[in-house]
Amino acid sequence: KAAADPSGENKKLNKSQQLKQVFKEYGAVGVSFHVGISLVSLGIFYLAVSSGVDMTAVLFKLGFSESSLQSKMAAGTSTFVLAYAIHKLFAPVRISITIVSVPFIVRYCRKIGFFKPPAPNP
Repeated sequence: KAAADPSGENKKLNKSQQLKQVFKEYGAVGVSFHVGISLVSLGIFYLAVSSGVDMTAVLFKLGFSESSLQSKMAAGTSTFVLAYAIHKLFAPVRISITIVSVPFIVRYCRKIGFFKPPAPNP
């Protein structure tokens, strides 16, 4: 189910508004999934940075501009700060994954009886 505009107008919602709509509609499942995917993302980037992967080259190949990379990756920053900065660059990807995945997860959990069906609207 796509994020709907409560006012009934067909305005395009930005990613942040869509994420808030998912949290409002799916509650703890949406929040838990997003927090979980964020922790996994941060862990993966920390592992990559601490293993010596040249993240500047990787991000440049993925299409990030050099100016955004320079501001995020100041020389001499700690491993965690660098991993966190890269993690923040990928926030739109994590938000998109949450927006797409949570409705499917909830629908599946309802289908197998793990969650109660939604209450009918009055």
